[in-house]
Amino acid sequence: MTIQITVRLDDDLVEAVDALVASGRARSRASVVEVALERHLRRELAARDVEILRGDVASGGDLDGLAAWAQQLPASAQLD
Repeated sequence: MTIQITVRLDDDLVEAVDALVASGRARSRASVVEVALERHLRRELAARDVEILRGDVASGGDLDGLAAWAQQLPASAQLD
């Protein structure tokens, strides 16, 4: 399922996105935004993993914190 949303972007960003589409490097504006959001979410998940692991290493504990955090994530947030 997909949901349509509306976003406002600076003219320069739209020009850059349109150039990617025009050159064939992207299928559509939507695909550029989707890829960028997925990349951002993967980075956020990785940053949280690092924070959890640093906490476990610093306290000498095991990975219980990481396991508890992972269990609360919706399946859709667990990216390949």
